[in-house]
Amino acid sequence: MRILHTSDWHLGRTFHGRPLEDAHAVFMDHLVELVHSEKIDAVLVSGDVYDRAVPPTDSVRLLDDTLRRLTECTRVVLTPGNHDSARRLGFASGLLREGLVIQARTDSVGRAVALPEADGGPGALVYALPYLDPDTARAGLPRLLAEYLGEHGEEPGQAPTVARSHEAVVSGALRLIAKDLAARRTGASVRVPAVVMAHAFVSPAGAGEAVQTVQTTESERDIRVGGVDLVPSQVFASLGGSPLAGQAGALDYVALGHLHRPQVVNLPEHVRGQAAADGLPLPVLRYSGSPLPFSFSEAPFTKSSVIIEVGSDGVSSTELIDTPVPHRIETVRGTMQELLSPHYDALTDAWLRVELTGELPVSAVARLKQRFPQMLAFSRVAPSERPREHAVITRQADPVEVGGRFLAAVGGREPSEAETSLLREAYEAVRAAERSQ
Repeated sequence: MRILHTSDWHLGRTFHGRPLEDAHAVFMDHLVELVHSEKIDAVLVSGDVYDRAVPPTDSVRLLDDTLRRLTECTRVVLTPGNHDSARRLGFASGLLREGLVIQARTDSVGRAVALPEADGGPGALVYALPYLDPDTARAGLPRLLAEYLGEHGEEPGQAPTVARSHEAVVSGALRLIAKDLAARRTGASVRVPAVVMAHAFVSPAGAGEAVQTVQTTESERDIRVGGVDLVPSQVFASLGGSPLAGQAGALDYVALGHLHRPQVVNLPEHVRGQAAADGLPLPVLRYSGSPLPFSFSEAPFTKSSVIIEVGSDGVSSTELIDTPVPHRIETVRGTMQELLSPHYDALTDAWLRVELTGELPVSAVARLKQRFPQMLAFSRVAPSERPREHAVITRQADPVEVGGRFLAAVGGREPSEAETSLLREAYEAVRAAERSQ
């Protein structure tokens, strides 16, 4: 099967106050065209479809139109992320058009969405996990683990306790998946590939270990709960530590959402070694990333979707497909003289973050805004060789001197005689007004 993996659309989001409806519409057209041209059998959307729980009307309309166009030519499986409202996104999901599945309920995490091949045969099993908030999931998961897996607490008949962490709730969901997958694969003549969709911060190491290989950006919402936000990648290889993992076989692909940079999440070496010894395939864990940059830190990196080829032997190929980004987004750094020079003429229409070095003239922001009408963010970068001064102000300090030190700190130079004189005049005017009361 050919499956397209995407996530983190964030419909309704703005970029430093600028609407992104036009950019999202361009991406949706691209997505539909890609499904046609690449003969995609299914589209998986791994969470954060909307940017907030109550999305704008235009965003709802755009999603509805896109899903209508997609389901005319392929199947779509969609899950909510931490930005979405699972209840709103999944409303009336049982009444939706054929070819569209919105999996928004925790009590359905162990049920597969069976995707047929073009000839009607079994193509792939998709286990779609909505974003599992630990506090919410811990209310329903224990009952499912007790009912379907026979797990119990300290005493028989007592529901198991699920720890308050993302690792615990995702592991619990994976154990439910293991039971369903084992039942489907045991005795089957053909191994049907299995795909899990998950919206989480998955790391190649466990909580408290080094995670430098996971690339995050400033626009991703913090999903930490009690300081434990990481889901170790190995839980997907062990199916949450399920005793049925061997019988279930292995997952083939994990379609991840939440991180906005496309990246593969590696499995630890000991897990890879054990899988090789057992003769089991290893799942491919990948973030598709967001289709658009939602912060200046994301702008330098190519945005993409992922096309995977998967069959009975697992994933045979993955291909990143660049997504169109209609707006040029740049960060520039320099002195006022450099920024006003012809060197930056090509950026007059770009969405810009300006970082000013050197002196800060009084009219700097206004002049830069005139030079770059699309300047959306401004900051001054203090010279690194200048240590930050810690000002100690006492009752005996001269207010004019304190004001001069402030101007020097923010402007990168000592105040001129005219500026010092103006400070003095302002101070004397305030003193005179106080004396006259």
